Amino acid sequence: MSIDTRPVPEPRVTVVGVGADGWPGLPERLRRTVLDAGVVLGGRRHLAMLPERAGQRREVWPSPLREGLPPLLASCAGGSVVALASGDPLVSGVATTLIDLLGADAVRVEPALSSVALARARMGWPAERCAVVTLVGRDPRLLLRWPSPGRRLLVLSSDAGTPALAAALLSGAGYGGSRMTVLGDLGSDAESRLEGTADGWSRVDPGSVPALHVLALEFVGPPGYGLAVGLPDDAYEHDGQITKRDLRASALARLAPAPGLHLWDVGAGAGSVGIEWMRAHPTCTATAVEADPERAARIGRNAGGLGVPGLRVVTGRAPEALSALPGPDAVFVGGGATRPGVLEACLGALRPGGRLVVHGVTLETERLLAEAHRDHGGELTRISVETAAPIGGFTGWTPARTVTQWSWGP
Repeated sequence: MSIDTRPVPEPRVTVVGVGADGWPGLPERLRRTVLDAGVVLGGRRHLAMLPERAGQRREVWPSPLREGLPPLLASCAGGSVVALASGDPLVSGVATTLIDLLGADAVRVEPALSSVALARARMGWPAERCAVVTLVGRDPRLLLRWPSPGRRLLVLSSDAGTPALAAALLSGAGYGGSRMTVLGDLGSDAESRLEGTADGWSRVDPGSVPALHVLALEFVGPPGYGLAVGLPDDAYEHDGQITKRDLRASALARLAPAPGLHLWDVGAGAGSVGIEWMRAHPTCTATAVEADPERAARIGRNAGGLGVPGLRVVTGRAPEALSALPGPDAVFVGGGATRPGVLEACLGALRPGGRLVVHGVTLETERLLAEAHRDHGGELTRISVETAAPIGGFTGWTPARTVTQWSWGP
């Protein structure tokens, strides 16, 4: 085994985390790093706390950040650059964006105590017994993925209005009894605490909520859907065009969602496969392709209501609608497989190691899938589901349409 003995490269940017105590709370070593830099980047609040330094260039973060950073960093080439951030810059912070753009070797991170660590300490919540989600610049409906009785969640809020939005969402989802704690200005002399329930949050004076805070939630309500695949069909708004729960569970077991992977849900109907793919892990992403505009709008509503508002919905018909999409790690075809070119386009777009699952209920689709199985291999399965239903004064089995499922991949 060889050992890499390269020297540690000099970073292009040093990111310094600043606590709520500001400039006085920084160690002398980091103060010197900031003052010796040729360029300092940061928010207006952070830049305003710095002492004067003759000849030092100071720049406010561009907006939008990710698009504006490359030209800003290019203008700083050749000099030492320090970026100021709140707390731990790798907890929903700017250091993550800088590393994405420049690479890990180009960014040195000097973290302060994060607001998440301070919030856990104030609440007495062990790290392994609570989750963290950020709503900074994100759709607040992300919260709806998490509710489950007794579960604890720390929310990195976007602004002072976040608790009211969270309260309305939780009350609408049947979790109005959930306990909400706003932990303001953590680590500073102005640290504060507001407590209430989701149902009662409307009585809280909005002016009393600090802009900088972490929201701690303890969920109280009915049993949630959980994160397993195969949600009840009535969890979705649909017109009958939905992959039913038993078939959905079978398809997703073969699609195998994993962190960071992207799915195409082609002929998405109610969007159930793409939605449950994304619910499997916060970093799973999906694109739902649906030709019918009403169904496409319904998919968006279903995704938001089930806590994955980031599901991308494309109104169009495969294979034409697939050409401009980012490449998938997995593809589910729930409808339209017999259209010329659909299966070929899906197979051709898959990234290495990708998986494909196709469902069909007609003889024409079944014949197509049998040929695909012959030509490409994989697994061909016929799935028949029967449910108990009343027959007069008795109970009998009612069969659903038999579905042919072709799955292909490693």
